Amino acid sequence: MAPNDSAQITGETGETGGVPAGRRRAARYVVPVAVAGITAATIGLVPALASTGDPDLPKISAAELIEKIAASDTEQLSGTVKITTDLGIPSLGGLGGSAAGTFAPKGGAEGGGSAAEPTGRLMELASGEHTLRVAADGPDKQRLSILDSAAEYSLIHNGDEVWAYDSASNEAYHATAPAGAAKGSEKGAKGKDQAAPKDLPATPQDFAQEALKAAGDTTSVTVDGTARIAGRDAYQLVIKPKQTGSTIGSIKVAVDSRTGTPLKFTLLPSSGGKAAIDVGFTKVDFSKPAASTFDFTPPKGAKVTEADESKAAGKDQAHKAPKDAKDLKGLGTEPNVIGEGWTTIVQLDTGGVGPAAASKDMPAQGREFMDALGDKVDGKFGSGTVFKTRLVNALMTDDGKVYVGAVTKDALVKAANAAK
Repeated sequence: MAPNDSAQITGETGETGGVPAGRRRAARYVVPVAVAGITAATIGLVPALASTGDPDLPKISAAELIEKIAASDTEQLSGTVKITTDLGIPSLGGLGGSAAGTFAPKGGAEGGGSAAEPTGRLMELASGEHTLRVAADGPDKQRLSILDSAAEYSLIHNGDEVWAYDSASNEAYHATAPAGAAKGSEKGAKGKDQAAPKDLPATPQDFAQEALKAAGDTTSVTVDGTARIAGRDAYQLVIKPKQTGSTIGSIKVAVDSRTGTPLKFTLLPSSGGKAAIDVGFTKVDFSKPAASTFDFTPPKGAKVTEADESKAAGKDQAHKAPKDAKDLKGLGTEPNVIGEGWTTIVQLDTGGVGPAAASKDMPAQGREFMDALGDKVDGKFGSGTVFKTRLVNALMTDDGKVYVGAVTKDALVKAANAAK
């Protein structure tokens, strides 16, 4: 196997492996997992495929590989993606399932909306193991299907039509999307919200695009060998935080050597153990999918819910999780961002009581869940509870302040103390 350049990307010399700073800035893509999304931002995926031997590929630097990803123009593909989640959230026992699964409603009669409503169904990817079939043909044609043992859920975008169908309930969801809405923006040409949800990543490309956004002073990026993924030769790009206090240990992106398309994305927590986020193709084909792949007609007898009806009833908002600090305004005061890079913490004041008082009114199972997730802490700020996952943690003080980030418990307590 040919050795690969392991030059780090830093902000100290103005150059990256001989690449001028201007060019480096053009490839600023590495960013920590969004700290405000908590559960939604920490969707994880299982290893896609065991390596079948490391291929011998030409030497490439980290900067060159990042530019190869940025320059990738792959718009046509189809394949199978394996998904799992391991956030370390305890089971709720009698309540059934994991915490993530319990708090990700599935719609239907239980959730008050259609069982086929996309955002609620895609939230299910936040827990357990899943197999997806994906296909794309340019910015206006995509299909994603979640395969269960006895059912299938599909989301199809074809031009200005968006359909979602749940075979288990025989329910369909229909919306319209502006032409070209999927390309580069969540809003279409007329500024209308895109009907096909983009909140939750579901393929290696999605995760890589989120993780490769701002490679800067807080990040080390290297090329660490090669791999064979889904029958394709790939380079391994390794991204690590330089800062201490992050819950993220490293991110590895397997990049197709020919197309520059990410084939696998793996995130390891700093606490060790198996991957918390790991998504990869088990099969992939870069040829044009058949046009019929994106055709859909509701089966006979299917219940069809129009997006306008769901929106008017407020049902399409029921499952949406915050994507960033801007989405947290409704939880209290204007969010305050503390720090930068991998140790960024979002602070806000709910103006209400903290977890100690709130838990008094909870049923026994609710208190049990809160206690299982939380550690009682004290400091200059007073007292509170740190609620933990393997990636994103949140400190809720007893006077109603919240500190949340992909950082350790100690980092949250330090930030709360400094804010007093």
